[in-house]
Parts: sequence; C-alpha cells; structure tokens
Amino acid sequence: MKSLLPILLVAILTGCAAIKPGVPAVATIDATQLGLRDSAIAWPTDLWWQRYGDSQLNQLLTEALSGSPSLDAAQARLNLANATVGSARAVRLPQANASYQLTRERFSENYIYPPPYGGSMQTDTNLTLDIGFDLDLWGRNQARYAAAVSRQQAAGADTQMARNTLVSAVIQSYFNLQNALAQQQVLGELVTQLENVLDITRQRVAAGLDTTIEANQADSAVSAARVELSQAATNADLLRNQIAALIGTGPQRGRNIQPAALTHTFTSAPDSIPLALLGRRPDVVSARLRVEASASDVSVAKAEFYPNINLTAFAGFMSLGLSNLLDGNSQAYGVGPAITLPIFHGGSLNAQLDARNAERDLAIADYNQTLLTAVREVADATTAMQALRQQTLDQAASLRAITSAYEIAVQRYKSGLGNFVQVLLAQNEVRRQAILNTDMRTRAYKLDAQLATALGGGYDKHISPK
Repeated sequence: MKSLLPILLVAILTGCAAIKPGVPAVATIDATQLGLRDSAIAWPTDLWWQRYGDSQLNQLLTEALSGSPSLDAAQARLNLANATVGSARAVRLPQANASYQLTRERFSENYIYPPPYGGSMQTDTNLTLDIGFDLDLWGRNQARYAAAVSRQQAAGADTQMARNTLVSAVIQSYFNLQNALAQQQVLGELVTQLENVLDITRQRVAAGLDTTIEANQADSAVSAARVELSQAATNADLLRNQIAALIGTGPQRGRNIQPAALTHTFTSAPDSIPLALLGRRPDVVSARLRVEASASDVSVAKAEFYPNINLTAFAGFMSLGLSNLLDGNSQAYGVGPAITLPIFHGGSLNAQLDARNAERDLAIADYNQTLLTAVREVADATTAMQALRQQTLDQAASLRAITSAYEIAVQRYKSGLGNFVQVLLAQNEVRRQAILNTDMRTRAYKLDAQLATALGGGYDKHISPK
C-alpha cells in the first residue's frame, strides 16, 4: 500500500484532461461612465403610493398584492430556487445510508462455495451503514452551491420586480381611469354648453337672424361632443375591466371605482441619477446575481477537468442465515478512497466549458442592457417631470384664456354682435384645451409613479458597484 501511494498521488496530479484556452469574457458596463453619481435622494418607500392619500387606490393595491397570479408564479420560482440551494448544500455534507438486504438462494455446487454450502439453500443477509464524503478538492461543489445561492437571490429580486410591475400597472391604469372620468365630466359640461348655444341658434333662426345652416352646425357640434362623451365613457369602462383583471377579480370590482380628486403636490425630481440605483432596482440586482451564478457555473465546468476524490466507508453485519446476523463475528467494515480521473472525453468537457462561458457572456450582456434601460427610465421620468411644471402653468393659462374668449363669443353671438363661426371656432378650442388640461393633471401623477418605479419601488439590496 505504501509503495502504491506515490504512484496514486502522481496519477491524481497529472490525470486530468487538458483545458482549451477560451476567449476573454464580455466586460460589464462601468456605472460611473453612464453618469451615475454617489448622491443622496429621497428613495421611494415600500408602500410609496400611500403618499397620494387615496384610500381607494390603497385598497386596490392591497387586493392586487394579495391575489395576483403573476405574484404567485414569481413566488413559485423563488421556492424552486430555494429547493435548488438545499440540494447544492446537501452535496457538500457527508452522506449516510442504512441498508438491509435478505436473499434466499441456492448456492452452486460448482462455484466458490464449499460443502456443506454448495448445493444448499441459504439465507444471505447483511445490515450496513454506508458513509461517503466528497473532498471537493477543486471547489466544484462549492461553486455549485455559490451558483445556486446567487440564483436564489436573483429569484428573490425577480419576485420584487414582479411586484413592482404589478403595482405600476395598477397605478398607471388607475390614473388613466381617473383621466377618463375627468374627461367625461368635462365633456358633459361642454355638451351642456353646446346645447345652450343650440337653443340660442334656434331662437335666432326663428327670429330671422340666422339660417338653418347655423342651426345645423350647432346641432352637429352637440352630436360630435356627445360622441366624444360616449367614447370617454367606453374608455373608462375598459380601464375598469383592466384594473379588475390586474388585481385578480371580476369586472364588477372595476365598476365600483369612483372618481377621485387629484390634488397631490409632487416633490422635485432628482438632479442626477444616483449610483445606489444599482442596489435599488430589482431587475439590475437580479441581472448582476445571474452574472455571478454564471461565473460559478464556469468554475464548476473547470473543476470537471480535475480528479474527483470521494472517501467511502461502511460498517455492518453480514451472515449466512438470519439467526446469527448480529453476532460479533458477523461484523464487517471498511474504508477507502474512490477516485475518478478525467483523461479523455472526446472534447466533451471543453464543449461544456465553452457553453458555460457563453452563458456567462449572455448574462453579462443582459446585465449591461438592464442597467442601460434602468438609467434611461430614470432619466426619462426625471426629464418629463421637470418639463411638466412649465407645461402645466402654460396649459392652465391657455385654458383660462380660451374659456374667456368662448364666453365672450357666445355673449356677442347672443346679442347679435358676432357670428356663429366665431362661436364654433371657440367651441372646438375649448374642447381641445379642456381635454389637454385633464391629461396634464393626471400626467403629473403618472410620471411620479413612473419615477418611483424606475427608482426601484422601495426595493433595497446593498451591493457594491463593480
């Protein structure tokens, strides 16, 4: 045994397949080159939408987060990742199995069994405890475990991303619905105004001051406004159905949503994109963790080129006949290494390593794209919010001016000082500006929600930028 030991050690050290040189890995994007700075901002909280002070919206989101199939699917994927971690951890620990075997057989007279066993029926029994332990000299099991943990953490980040996506969809649909309901109200008021103008026109036609042309134009304006009012109502019903589906209920739940007063005052957008975004965006964190998992997979593939050494041991009882199985003389035990030397596999190990390297590069490319998307979304929301402030002021001034002009045009037409064309032009502009005003008011809410989602939606995992 001592003379064989040096030979065994040499075989272990030299008995491995040759690793083919690979191509360099794809580089990850340096976040600082994208303009991310180490600056402090007011990050959204986990329940950031409660700052709107809308109890109806709060209730909808509570229902969505407790009954959405999309969140159930994300949780199932997380449970699967947890199970994978458990399996990878178990491989790193000693394995023990107890076994019992009983065989009733006739021993051959022309085999190795001497009389009186040869030619007789005997009961062959054994009761053993087998123990095995992989020494993991090259870190294969450690790398598998690291990959499983990284994917488990990535699945947790994916669960948060699914939550953020659902919350964003519900909030955006809710504010779209509030915009549609506000448009209904505005268009209803315009229909009433146009009906009053139609009455004035008919009176003027009866008095011989106008012709039926003006009356038909006024009637057409009322009909067109009613069509827009019906379209707004239909849009509102569709949005109600959409919200109901998002929160996992039937259409009746959506019909119970009432108009809400949008009076929230918004804080300013961040001046720059903070570097901490890398740990605040669950999709960025998930992509980074999958890069780490892929790197661990590469380590596993490299470890396959080296010898695998397992220590095995057994202890138990063996006997012919059941009656003396547990006698002291029936004891059996042993211990020794089990060594596997990968020498020639026809290129399969290198092909496997190439595949893991390619998967790592794909993960890095996905991370780079995810980071670029995250930076763009924050920048888009910030730019839009900054521009919206002046747009809102200009829009309010425009609506006040055209409303005043319309009222003057109606008064002049009623008193015979103006013509119907002036009234019709003012009507069309009032309708357009009124719709723009409702859009602008709800856009502020939608952009604020968009920014909160782009900033991670309250997620926070501390990771160091690389």
